[in-house]
Amino acid sequence: MNLRPHRRGSPDINLTPLIDVVFLLLIFFMVSTTFEHTSQIELALPEASAEGALKQPDKRIDITIDKEGHYYVNDKGVSGTDLASLRRAILKASELKPDLPVTIYADGRTPHQAVITAMDAASQLGYSKMSFATRRQDADE
Repeated sequence: MNLRPHRRGSPDINLTPLIDVVFLLLIFFMVSTTFEHTSQIELALPEASAEGALKQPDKRIDITIDKEGHYYVNDKGVSGTDLASLRRAILKASELKPDLPVTIYADGRTPHQAVITAMDAASQLGYSKMSFATRRQDADE
């Protein structure tokens, strides 16, 4: 006497819900990924070779100087163009952490004095990790 039930066929596994979930995850990661740090301030950065390019950390202080010499600290405008105003804006953006790196984004037509003032303000506040943003020079130029 055989008491086991008789199987009629192999069980099927429906993969459609699994594929739907994978595609939803793929779309989520594509939409939520940030590819490039962009700014609303129009700049024409000077060119440099790409040798020795370093990856920028997440927490940093960005000082942007437009071609007229106006300052922006982390994309927020600074009220004046003097050293004291710039120092206040850097202190406000830094949350009193002097070990943060400072990146200076200066337009190629920015007055030299504006860049020196930005460097001076950052160094007076104890920031020693400074770098300048440039755009890559094309190989065929």
